[in-house]
Amino acid sequence: MTAQDSATHTSTIAVGGTPWASPQARGTLLAGLGVVAFSLTFPSTAWGLESFGPWSLVALRSTLAALIAGAFLLAMRVPLPERRHWAGLTVVAGGVVVGFPLLTTLALQTSTTSHAAVVVGLLPLTTATFAAIRTCRRPSRTFWIAALAGAAVVIAFTVQQSGGALSTGDLYLFGALLVCAAGYTEGGRLARLMPGWQVIGWALILCLPLMVVGSAVALTLEPVRLGAHGVIGLVWVAAGSTFVGMYVWYGGMAAIGIPKASQLQLAQPLLTLVWSVSLLGESLPLAAPLAAVAVLVCIAVTQRAKS
Repeated sequence: MTAQDSATHTSTIAVGGTPWASPQARGTLLAGLGVVAFSLTFPSTAWGLESFGPWSLVALRSTLAALIAGAFLLAMRVPLPERRHWAGLTVVAGGVVVGFPLLTTLALQTSTTSHAAVVVGLLPLTTATFAAIRTCRRPSRTFWIAALAGAAVVIAFTVQQSGGALSTGDLYLFGALLVCAAGYTEGGRLARLMPGWQVIGWALILCLPLMVVGSAVALTLEPVRLGAHGVIGLVWVAAGSTFVGMYVWYGGMAAIGIPKASQLQLAQPLLTLVWSVSLLGESLPLAAPLAAVAVLVCIAVTQRAKS
């Protein structure tokens, strides 16, 4: 096999022996699967809150996800990360393992999942901004115009749904945007140096001692009312959103770049809206279809723009 044949072979995925996807397409697919997994986070959290208090849910979520990650790391005999990577893993842990889950769970005590989802729709622009600062890579003007347009659609939709007033839940959500964008950016950078599942795996292991203690304390202070919804919600946010979702998300970021991957999340609020209607019985705003079309156009432009 020549070097050129080898490069061609490694740039495709074979399904039934048929190569079908370039690295760009694979990365987009992985990031897209991450967005689908994340879009179920808020409805699953709402279900989890039916059985657990907010602090218990966050601690148990991270503990369970860390145990899953630890099992994979042990089974694959993955060596410890190099010392130079631990600072970045700490940012990932603080942003996506602790900060975002805690702040959004607190927000969902007073906000509906649909409202929380559209506020967090500002996450793509926030992440792209963090990435530009952290990696010193500057996407094109077309990219920024489309990203700002997508954010504007999300903001307009949020204001229209909330009547222009901000709540305490919104303050939690805005804080969640900042810590999550930092975690996404650092995780996407590290995913170029190690597999994405190892990035989130080690970040979870880093938080495990704190989360085990947090679980024990929170469970003694908050009531527990076990039910099917609560258990399903906990399992999904731990295994689906925190571990599997982050695994494919960081893999996608490493393949297509943090800015482009982040803009795929413009679709997340609208996907969450669909889950909120179908799983939680929340009402579907009339403006949602128009917002969906506008957001999809913005996503298409960001994916074609030079970044």
